[in-house]
Amino acid sequence: MRSRTPVTRRDGAWLREELLQLLSLAGTLAGFCITGIALFHTMSTRSGTIADDILAISALLFLICTYLIFFALRTASEALALRLERLVDVLFLLALSGMVGSGIVMVYTLL
Repeated sequence: MRSRTPVTRRDGAWLREELLQLLSLAGTLAGFCITGIALFHTMSTRSGTIADDILAISALLFLICTYLIFFALRTASEALALRLERLVDVLFLLALSGMVGSGIVMVYTLL
């Protein structure tokens, strides 16, 4: 049996693969946020304005993530790519938390 050793240092191939997956996911989630905003504008409820504001901020953060990921994939400096990847992780988590918060507002208004 082959034992698995924990990865302590991120190599370039692993970083590139992670960034490519996040690029696809961030673009898709930005589209979902924009779709949610469009749906709230058709419903025009008071709680919808709170939820669509949160979704708008999340969409903006996801779009910023896509740009940062693109630059991280294009840079020749591995140190810069690692810093950009950490920044992308933080922004992605904030945007995802915003989506969850918006979902909580939506569910609360339905109850």
